[in-house]
Amino acid sequence: MEYIYEPQGVCSTKMIFEIENNIIKSLKVINGCNGNLKGISELVKGMNIDDVIAKLKGIECGFRSTSCPDQIAIALEEYKKAN
Repeated sequence: MEYIYEPQGVCSTKMIFEIENNIIKSLKVINGCNGNLKGISELVKGMNIDDVIAKLKGIECGFRSTSCPDQIAIALEEYKKAN
């Protein structure tokens, strides 16, 4: 199932997840820190969404109270609520 999320308070503008049976099959992040987000996308591939939330939730970026990894966790929490 494709799930699209628009992050708030970060440089990335869209996150496109492919999720099957609570496992992330792929993640594409539009804009943001290209290399870092490609790396994170590869690392979360094949992971259970609860494990990703546990690892990424609450990470801050500089002076911001959120980050792209935190926004990934928030997106997955919202996905869980909706499904």
